[in-house]
Amino acid sequence: MDEFLFQITEEYEGERIDRCMAMLLDTLSRSYIQKLVKEGQVLVNGMPVKSSYQVQAEDEVQFTLPPSQEPEICPEDIPLDILYEDKDLLVVNKPKGMVVHPAAGHYSGTLVNGVMYHCGDELSGINGVMRPGIVHRIDMDTTGSLIVCKNDRSHSSIAAQLKAHSVTRRYRAICHGVIEEQEGAVDRPIGRHPTDRRKMAVNEKNGKHAVTHYRVLRRFREYTYIECELETGRTHQIRVHMASIGHPLLGDAVYAQGRRCPFSLQGQTLHAMTIGFVHPTTEEYLEIAAPLPEYFQHLLDILQ
Repeated sequence: MDEFLFQITEEYEGERIDRCMAMLLDTLSRSYIQKLVKEGQVLVNGMPVKSSYQVQAEDEVQFTLPPSQEPEICPEDIPLDILYEDKDLLVVNKPKGMVVHPAAGHYSGTLVNGVMYHCGDELSGINGVMRPGIVHRIDMDTTGSLIVCKNDRSHSSIAAQLKAHSVTRRYRAICHGVIEEQEGAVDRPIGRHPTDRRKMAVNEKNGKHAVTHYRVLRRFREYTYIECELETGRTHQIRVHMASIGHPLLGDAVYAQGRRCPFSLQGQTLHAMTIGFVHPTTEEYLEIAAPLPEYFQHLLDILQ
């Protein structure tokens, strides 16, 4: 059993205990927190409370998490589009609709299940049994290049490059509206949405530094085809940043709500085309590109 203890600060005074904890604890959903409260696992100043309890500054919140039981993750013979592979790592072109690693509700059919079948025991274990080989990820409905590490040495090397923001990551996207300038940058911090924990948002108060560079590749009557390069790598970064300047991605059901989409799309039109990094063993710079998926090219042809 894991026990936690923290004190409420003035900025959260008056919030419901379940909402306050959900904002402070990124790893726990509000519904799960409500379950803990109902079971008496959450104490405020040593006493159990209801989910409706409004916290006060300097309240001491104590709660206990029951031990988690990780399900067994099994290899699956899933076809993989491998762009590059050697003894240290591989770069996979992830298809639309595939989850990168197992999580609640997705314990099979993920990229990890397929990579486990392909690589056998040759996967890094730094991120645990749920994410073997995974050093970074892209959203379920985003396609494109993803590095998978076969050993802990290569994993540590790629992770260090990601932390130093030295990995080249260029994406292709189609966004709503016509962008007038040829290129630009969005430099706005990203953090959890203040009221909807499923979403990220530009968050000046609690967000982390985030920079996205973009340039126009082609303009259409109502849309713009762009290339985005990440200077940082926050969750949903391109989707949040482009929405924040009035150009959400076409097909994005989360950040383009209210924008008409006349096409039948499965999620946002976003493709991780190019990834570049220094190889952990050879120390040579590698740059690998994933071709545009068929649906994306077809959409460009229609818009043209």
